[in-house]
Formats: sequence, structure tokens, C-alpha cells
Amino acid sequence: MTGQLLTETVWQPLLEAWPDREVTVVDNRSDDTIAGFAQRLLDNAPPKFILIAHAMGGFVAFEVMRRAPERVAKLALIATLASADGPAQTARRQGYIDLVESGNFDRVVEERIPILFPEEKRGDERLLGIARRMAADTGADTFLAQQRAIMARIDSRPRLGEIAVPTLLVWGEKDGITSRAHHDEIARAIPGARLEVIAGAGHLPMIEAPEVVVPLLTEFVDA
Repeated sequence: MTGQLLTETVWQPLLEAWPDREVTVVDNRSDDTIAGFAQRLLDNAPPKFILIAHAMGGFVAFEVMRRAPERVAKLALIATLASADGPAQTARRQGYIDLVESGNFDRVVEERIPILFPEEKRGDERLLGIARRMAADTGADTFLAQQRAIMARIDSRPRLGEIAVPTLLVWGEKDGITSRAHHDEIARAIPGARLEVIAGAGHLPMIEAPEVVVPLLTEFVDA
């Protein structure tokens, strides 16, 4: 599962590399609570599955692990964090909501580009085009629902130590939304968790550095 303003396009490199695997891209559009997303995922997933989650998808993954840990065989978390929003994050999200409610949804993705991509990639028309198309495909109403879910999420840190499956963390070293400290905190709390840092990547390493991320996830899944 992936995050706000993102679609299955962000997983395209992985889907292309795994043509013979059974892969489901989880719905990130049909609910407005993290609990709702998690329950929908569980209702539609096979009895046992590997969960790969990015950004908001990580918040959902933590809820899945609280509800049905026995159903998850392995867990990969990309560019996410376990804490609830702090004041600065809440203020940023409220700014996005204000833009949408004032009829300026198109500006939201432009506001996010500096935190999605490192400075040297902000002129990359391929990456910018992907981000803009995903935002347009998401739409204003879905984005507002995603914001409501994210802003109301609980702090997942107190129960990270209960996660007992193999866990891989992936973080782009130039991510403008999540930090190394966020991922170190998760890695320390989940027994046996491993953190891989993707050099030069921002918040979307799956499309920024697929030549690194796809083999990394493939090795993790197959191990």
C-alpha cells in the first residue's frame, strides 16, 4: 500500500519485475480512517501475505500488525514513520486542506515537490510528470479523505516491539518528509529489523532508484 496523492504507478517498476508473482496493489482511496484502510486490506487479502507499505501505507501496516499479526509473513516499510503527527506536520497538512478547500488542489502537488524529490531531481520531467499525474488521478476529494486519516492516526511506537516477522526498512537519504531518525527509531524497536538507505533518493525511491529498490525488495521477499 502506498500513500497520499499516489497511485499504483509508484509500484510500476516492481510490478514489471514481478510478472509471475501474485501481487495486489491495496486500495488507498476508499476510506478516511487508518482503521478503515487496514480492515479493507485484511478483508481482501489472502490468509497469509507479505506486506510492502510506503508512507501512509506504513501507518496502515502498523494497524494491520495490531489487528492480525499472524497473517503477515514479512513486512517491508518504505519512507514512513511510526509516530503520530506533531504540530509542524499538522500545520503542513492543514495548509494542504486550505488549498484544496479554496479551489487550489493543483497547487498541492507543486507545494509537495520540494519535499518529495531532492533538489537535483526537481528538474526531472519524468519524475515530476509521474507525481503530477498521480495527484490528478487521486483527485481532491480522495486527498482530503487521506488527510483526515493521516491526521487522526495514533502513535504506533508503543507496540512496535510486538512485531515478530522479518522486517525491512527502506529510506531515501534525501527524503524531505521522513528522516533517518524516524527509521532508526522503528529499526531499534522492531526485533531484528534491517534498515537500507538509498543514496540520492527522496521520498519515492521506488521510482527514483528502481535499479536499487527492486532487487532489494526481491531479495527480501525471496529470502
